[in-house]
Amino acid sequence: MPDTAKLLEVDDVTIRFGGLTALDSVTFDIREGEILGLIGPNGAGKTTCFNVMTGVYQATSGQVRFDGAPLAKLKRHKITKLGIARTFQNIRLFKSMTVLENVMVGADAHSKVGFWDALLRTPRHRHTEEESTTRAKELLKIVGITARHDELAANLSYGDQRRLEIARAMATGPKLLCLDEPAAGFNPAEKVKLMDLIRKVRDQGYTVLLIEHDMRLVMGVTDRIVVLEFGRKIAEGAPEEIRDNPAVIAAYLGVEEDEDAS
Repeated sequence: MPDTAKLLEVDDVTIRFGGLTALDSVTFDIREGEILGLIGPNGAGKTTCFNVMTGVYQATSGQVRFDGAPLAKLKRHKITKLGIARTFQNIRLFKSMTVLENVMVGADAHSKVGFWDALLRTPRHRHTEEESTTRAKELLKIVGITARHDELAANLSYGDQRRLEIARAMATGPKLLCLDEPAAGFNPAEKVKLMDLIRKVRDQGYTVLLIEHDMRLVMGVTDRIVVLEFGRKIAEGAPEEIRDNPAVIAAYLGVEEDEDAS
């Protein structure tokens, strides 16, 4: 895809936990309208990097910028309001609420209705609630579970719970949607449907960051890929470049790059 404006920039980010360096001078960017894959073997630092971007951790040094503004020391809810939303490896839905209500919770991130409006059910509150309901149903249609909007989230299949979590993240109105291992627990057929959904989400105007172990899925859906190993960036490029990169092959297969073939 052609170069577009940089939406998020990770600039020379290092993060240490005691004596452990989890990220070591990592630099890359995410461009508007693209699907960027962040991959690497177990322990590479993918989730740590993800958590620095979304405000869970603070970088020891370096900087993360979103829309040109630094994110350092911002609380997670403020980062969400700026336009970054995420899903989690472990699904975090409100299981005792309906599918529709779960998505509407996401929409509340930008609600300007106050406590007294809600308590007294003022016209302003009713109008906002109607808008949230309409938008939530639109998002459920995008992810393919509209027909189940009145069911409890706990009653959905695992795959549909994943779809619901994506819809709830989209309800916050993000510019950047971060998906953390969305294919975990999926069978091959479900992974194909997930690839279609991620493309559909991008076509709705979202920029997508994808952390995923399944290489076939990553190669099939991303525009660019960043590869980490032991907290360092070892490669960056288009899927076909990453597929043939000797450093990436060595990282995943556990062989030395300069090892002679026997």
